[in-house]
Amino acid sequence: MPTLLIVHHTPSPNCRAMFEAVVSGATAPEIEDVRVVRRAALSATVSDVLEADGLLLGTPANLGYMSGALKHFFDQIYYPCLDETRGRPFGYYVHGGNDVTGAVRGIESITTGLGWRRAAEPVTLTGEPDRAGVEACWELGATIAAGLEA
Repeated sequence: MPTLLIVHHTPSPNCRAMFEAVVSGATAPEIEDVRVVRRAALSATVSDVLEADGLLLGTPANLGYMSGALKHFFDQIYYPCLDETRGRPFGYYVHGGNDVTGAVRGIESITTGLGWRRAAEPVTLTGEPDRAGVEACWELGATIAAGLEA
């Protein structure tokens, strides 16, 4: 059974709403035979990544960059996973108070270095997530998970 690993840093109610929508989409009843594993960015391990067939990343934009927790995740897994995970499909979502540009640039740069393949457009939101933003997160989770179905 393919595994989707959701690595997230969820410190705020806005990030929590996005995370919950992503999980809801990834675990929708229509998606069969995909195991969804959720890990906080500070708890995710090299083994988690190596066992995953696809990844979904979530972070707030803090001071113009991804959260320190997600950056720590990348620092921990980069070299051990570099050759083993090339081509893995991934998606991501970012929440910011007013700008997410630096966080998006950082995620894109690191995942390009890892050789991961973006399998869906990212969801980037500022301010409180509205209905359309929550739906976009649900679609992101469903799209990445459905792409892993056997």
